Amino acid sequence: MPTVEEAILTAIEFENRVRDTYRGAEKTATDDIGKRVFKLLADEEQGHIDYLNSRLELWRKEGVLKVEKMESIVPPMDVIEERQKDLQSRLAGEDRGEEIKMLQKAHELEKQTSEFYQKMVGEMDAEAQKMFERFVEIEEGHVAIVRAEIDALSGTGYFFDFAEFDMEG
Repeated sequence: MPTVEEAILTAIEFENRVRDTYRGAEKTATDDIGKRVFKLLADEEQGHIDYLNSRLELWRKEGVLKVEKMESIVPPMDVIEERQKDLQSRLAGEDRGEEIKMLQKAHELEKQTSEFYQKMVGEMDAEAQKMFERFVEIEEGHVAIVRAEIDALSGTGYFFDFAEFDMEG
């Protein structure tokens, strides 16, 4: 079982990789909505990094891990599914090969990140477990939204132009 510090440092590495993928996708996206979504996701990942760094700093200073509420821009799963069903035809027939490749890379990284957090929930104690549980919720939302975006760009769904949502609300 990793220490709290090791778990947080590993989480920061995962979040950095995903953030950097979204930043790269934002630069290569040809669709304005795609650029916006990639930027929102990159910003959310940066928020995760900032949060984890603050928890690491607290852990190093005081030896405690205080979990604070963490917001997410990703809507609940039912909203993701509803929007995908309602808006399937928006990008039909457009070539989005590069965006699909970036999304596939992001999807794989999001899945790996989610699996790491799930593992930490099973291995860590008390507050660390609680913190990683929230990350599991958020990362599962990211996996779903990226999968839906891949489907949309492949002609089977809609590339979401979503507003901010609080997954806890």
